[in-house]
Amino acid sequence: MAIAPVGTLYRGREGMWSWVAHRITGISVFFFLYVHVMDTALVRVSPEAYDLVIATYKTPIVALLEVGLVGAVLYHALNGLRIIAVDFWAQGPRYQRQMLWGIVGLWLLVMVPGAYFMMMHTAEALFGSTP
Repeated sequence: MAIAPVGTLYRGREGMWSWVAHRITGISVFFFLYVHVMDTALVRVSPEAYDLVIATYKTPIVALLEVGLVGAVLYHALNGLRIIAVDFWAQGPRYQRQMLWGIVGLWLLVMVPGAYFMMMHTAEALFGSTP
């Protein structure tokens, strides 16, 4: 008599976490696009309301959200390329973990200086000078 495994057979290694991050970033980008289409459509209804909505976007919190949006788009795009390589390259499944760590490194290489330069404008507006 075989003993049934307890819990799931999948133990949540890098592949699962990249899948989760890919879904979260995809949903986040979709939500941004939805809000962007709605606020842009507002200009046809009421230009004054559109200007009011756009003015609310000029806050430090929204600047942080913009950095998050860029990070989400960048990760989603890089991981999408990794998924294509895993699906269409014969050796892709064998190297999927190394490719994941490669895209994480590339993501950090682009996002750290990118976030710094994106936030410089916000720091200047808040504190009167750039860091």
